[in-house]
Amino acid sequence: MPGKILVIIATENKEKALTGLMYATNAMKYGWVDDVKTIFFGPAQNLMVTDPDVSKAVEELAKQGETFACKFIADRDDIADSTTKLGVQVEYVGSIISEHIKDGYTPMVW
Repeated sequence: MPGKILVIIATENKEKALTGLMYATNAMKYGWVDDVKTIFFGPAQNLMVTDPDVSKAVEELAKQGETFACKFIADRDDIADSTTKLGVQVEYVGSIISEHIKDGYTPMVW
């Protein structure tokens, strides 16, 4: 099945974040699309390092595919180390998001 998805999780709402994480994990696990990339951006970054349920889901997702978090926010909020311990790459994500969209990824934002 063709298709490339860019899952962007930006919400601080736990239930919304877990829904996005569940979709991304299952899309990779079951091959619903050709490729899935996940980016954590904004308030979701603090949620993923402070909420145990979200942290666990992030770790599971990071084992399956490329996941990124915004370096600016991680550095600003002093959560870069906690983020990388979950298996998430800390990078400046503005250009990553733009490049993936140019490459035909469909953004899905939670």
